[in-house]
Amino acid sequence: MKVDTVIINAREIATVSSGGKAKYGKEMSDAGIIKNAGIAIKDGKIIEIADSKVIEDKYSWDMMIDASGKIITPGFVDSHSHPVFVHTREDEFAMRLEGKSYVDIALAGGGIRSSIASVLAASEEELVELSIPRIEKMIALGTTTLEAKSGYGLTTESELKQLRAIQKLDDIMPIDIIPTFMGAHEYPAEYKDDHEAFIKILIEEMIPAVMEQGIAKFCDIFTEAHVYSIEESRRILSAAKEAGLQLKMHADEIESIGGAELAAEMGCISADHLGAASDEGIKAMKEAGVIPVLLPATLFSLRSKTYARGRKMIEEGLPVAIATDYNPGSCNCDSMPLTMSIASLQMGLSPVESLCAATINAACALGMEDSVGSLEAGKLADLIIWDMPSLNFIPYHLGSSHILRVMKRGKTIHLAQ
Repeated sequence: MKVDTVIINAREIATVSSGGKAKYGKEMSDAGIIKNAGIAIKDGKIIEIADSKVIEDKYSWDMMIDASGKIITPGFVDSHSHPVFVHTREDEFAMRLEGKSYVDIALAGGGIRSSIASVLAASEEELVELSIPRIEKMIALGTTTLEAKSGYGLTTESELKQLRAIQKLDDIMPIDIIPTFMGAHEYPAEYKDDHEAFIKILIEEMIPAVMEQGIAKFCDIFTEAHVYSIEESRRILSAAKEAGLQLKMHADEIESIGGAELAAEMGCISADHLGAASDEGIKAMKEAGVIPVLLPATLFSLRSKTYARGRKMIEEGLPVAIATDYNPGSCNCDSMPLTMSIASLQMGLSPVESLCAATINAACALGMEDSVGSLEAGKLADLIIWDMPSLNFIPYHLGSSHILRVMKRGKTIHLAQ
């Protein structure tokens, strides 16, 4: 049989195979390793993974990649990011080092609000142009599927502008970029003392306009004591769900206010952050089938003394995912390998659990487990070729990349120099 590409002689292929579902509990410790293996790829999809000699004998090809001595993993699925913005906020980083908290900075007019004015003033083309090099760096670090949120506009037109920019980036860039509407990211300064007026805009104007635009897949909201309360979040999420958007939540990042429980009640596909999620919230997410998406680099960047209880969630049988939360303020991290390192060091995940959390379980947090997140026949040929001694090396090594090649749909999209 003629295929487009074969990869042969890989020392190990970590398939992270799951049968098209999330990995739970002890399943997260199984990387699905095949030794001395090869992959046959046609029309952007995996045809077969088998012993390298089997692949060589069975197929002819247009291109052959010799991965002798190398390790192959699925491409990373970064299921929570905010890459479409104008200015970085390194000054706030310095303020945090001086002792100011994230909430202190936000209440003083910094934080999310400080990104809004520049996004309002920027054109759609400027947003796209600024975002391209950021996403290129994410690709070089192994990301092949990326969720991207709006939320730095907070007016109907500016939110739509951000979503259009995300759509253009999906068209331009060689990876899949999944758009999430997050008009409920903060209250604009003019509505700081009149939440009801802005909620009305969100429900009656923004959500219908987003649905008419037809781009966003998800609706997200920042549910936290200093932003959207549980009842406010319930109203906005209910409107989004009724309109036809799938639901996500920034939940219990800083305080345990019942965000995880609300995510379960509303049937969210994921609840993200969860740095302060309660035992009751963890139980509710498990019963409702909510994917917990943990963001370890955010808590690291915020100098948190505590982290989301990833170890407990896995032991309780939840399919834990991790993501970068790449954004201009609280977490300017574009690296899934570093995110894996912090998940292992601070949240108690083993290296293989971190890999599963960054691939197949993250794909489930986007409803994309049928096409990405693991290396299996019929799924997209999204993969990373590594020059490293073992899978444990990914979170063990800090500070530079050992990625040789990144492939999306069977095409090389990054090649180390």
